[in-house]
Amino acid sequence: MKIEISADKRTLQGKGASRRLRGSGKVPAIIYGGDQVAQSIEMDHNDLYHKLKLEAFHASVLSLEVAGKKESVLLRDIQMHPYKQQVLHVDFQRVDKNKKIHMKVPLHFINAEVAPGVKTSGGIVSHILTEVDISCLPDDLPEFISVDLAELTAGHTLHLSDLVMPKGVETVALSKGDNLPVVTIVIPRSVLSDEAGSEGAGADKK
Repeated sequence: MKIEISADKRTLQGKGASRRLRGSGKVPAIIYGGDQVAQSIEMDHNDLYHKLKLEAFHASVLSLEVAGKKESVLLRDIQMHPYKQQVLHVDFQRVDKNKKIHMKVPLHFINAEVAPGVKTSGGIVSHILTEVDISCLPDDLPEFISVDLAELTAGHTLHLSDLVMPKGVETVALSKGDNLPVVTIVIPRSVLSDEAGSEGAGADKK
């Protein structure tokens, strides 16, 4: 999924200029990184606000056009208003396709409804992680990582080493020897107490 965004060069700097910019429906932003100097830009607020709602916008290499020139960038920081639905500032980092990047990507959990721990044991899926920090070349960046729960039983946990990673992608924590837990299935107390009650009733009848 290729996401394209556009911006204009920003010439006026300072808090006053940024305030006037926001008042006119624009968002001040900056592009940094690579072998180029940082560049101040301005973007349409409504367009940016709606794109920020896309999960892929936060975990994809974006194509950013400024004054007719396109650059590959990553969204690195967002500043939101404390209580208004308003974007105050965003930071983009230039991407070199030959250099590995570190990025947090979301986890998509699939087949929870057929997991034995849920279907047979009445358990509840407990998400320990909802995103994972990965390292890869920009062209290998996945929008998300799938976590298949089809074989997960009650009381068992999937760890980072259990995830199937796309080609060229590695998890940062695992490369450091930290095999973090990702998801587990827990049995609610109500189910345990019901089972204990039925077992007790069965014992009384004997």
